[in-house]
Amino acid sequence: MATRRALHFVFKVGNRFQTAYFYRDVLGMKILRHEEFDEGCKATCNGPYDGKWSKTMVGFGPEDDHFVAELTYNYGIGNYKLGNDFMGITLASSQAVSNARKLEWPLTEVAEGVYETEAPGGYKFYLQNCSPPWSDPVLKVTLSVSDLQKSLNYWSNLLGLKIYEKDEKTQRALLGYADNQCKLELRGIQGEVDHAAAFGRIAFSCPQKELPELEDLMKRENQKILTPLVSLETPGKATVQVVILADPDGHEICFVGDEAFRELSKMDPAGSKLLDDAMAEDKSDEWFAERNKPKASG
Repeated sequence: MATRRALHFVFKVGNRFQTAYFYRDVLGMKILRHEEFDEGCKATCNGPYDGKWSKTMVGFGPEDDHFVAELTYNYGIGNYKLGNDFMGITLASSQAVSNARKLEWPLTEVAEGVYETEAPGGYKFYLQNCSPPWSDPVLKVTLSVSDLQKSLNYWSNLLGLKIYEKDEKTQRALLGYADNQCKLELRGIQGEVDHAAAFGRIAFSCPQKELPELEDLMKRENQKILTPLVSLETPGKATVQVVILADPDGHEICFVGDEAFRELSKMDPAGSKLLDDAMAEDKSDEWFAERNKPKASG
């Protein structure tokens, strides 16, 4: 499993202006690439929506060696109801803390040197006021689970993530494919995991030849496959193959062929301008405001 790596987490966003401000100006991330699509994704990357949408990749550095965020924006949808499934992303960045203070972005100190904040849409981020232990400041993604042991069996035994930490008392575990990669933290909660409309997706890569094997394994183990092996095209860029799975609590997991993804995910120097141009051309906010109507909820 040493050839597998954590790639990104997918967020649905309702306001691209505020979201871009948060990731660029507050967190200090870069726009790595921006792509516009006229119809919904075959692997429901943008959620269960068929219309026009965009994808913006943001991170502290190239996708080859940084865990990034994928921001999906569905035209005409202004907000998404949050569930209890996504519990936060933790970053080690004193610069982000400094930026937030300077820009008066709300911060709440929840532990010594650790600040909770929210991205537009209500997604939680935890900012550690320190330097990162490796080149990527993104340390972990935290997801809720209803049965920690059942989830560990899935993520470790079937998907091959190494268990770095496990604490039955606090009902948490930390997993990952490599020491210097973003980790996945699982936290046990009381009751069911509710994904609501804002549900995200975590993505990993593996050698392309492993994708059919992974799909076959899930079939044999009677695990949920949301999208069987499919090719996804991006105009003018590499075509990638993906399999979309769901863990025992319904958390969506994308596995993509690493070789083609490295081609697709090359940083586009024009990415920031493409996003700014798309936002300038998007008149949907004005259209709804003129008619005194709210945008749709996801």
